Amino acid sequence: MTKILSLFDSEYELAKAIKQGDRKAQTLLYDRYSGLMLAICQRYLGDKMLAEDVMIQGFMKIFDKIGQFSFNGSFEGWIKRIMVNEALMKLRSVKNIEVDMDEVSASNFKTNETTSLEREDLMKMIQSLPQGYRTVFNLYAIEGYSHAEIATQLGISEGTSKSQLSRARALLQEKLAGLDNELRQTLK
Repeated sequence: MTKILSLFDSEYELAKAIKQGDRKAQTLLYDRYSGLMLAICQRYLGDKMLAEDVMIQGFMKIFDKIGQFSFNGSFEGWIKRIMVNEALMKLRSVKNIEVDMDEVSASNFKTNETTSLEREDLMKMIQSLPQGYRTVFNLYAIEGYSHAEIATQLGISEGTSKSQLSRARALLQEKLAGLDNELRQTLK
């Protein structure tokens, strides 16, 4: 494997080898990115088994559509975009993404205190959000999509995207405040 790694010093060299049908390059790509791509899929889908299935489908699409990679941008970014799209397509097919406007009250609860959270705890909080909130939050806050892009991807209005993001943030703030209160009670 060390010899294979030295053959592909850059992501572009790796992409070129995959374009040429190099099986070792495909294996290396999977080994290099599967953990990250699984985490991305799981962020959207919540269920690990479903996320694994979508990740595998995503890699199959990557290998199938490698000819469309233009070498203008980041190869990793192109891979991520495919995984996000695969996760969104799975969400649409499993459950029509319903954006429930009444699921959580729109409170403007804010806290100035900081809580030290492990990444895993934060990811669990994000995964516990209602599906519509979680999807918009992931697309906007983590993937960097604009509200216009999110609206197009999900078939909702920009206003709905903004509202879902606001409610997701409010719900996360409430969850963080709850953890702060638990921590204070423990320290007393």
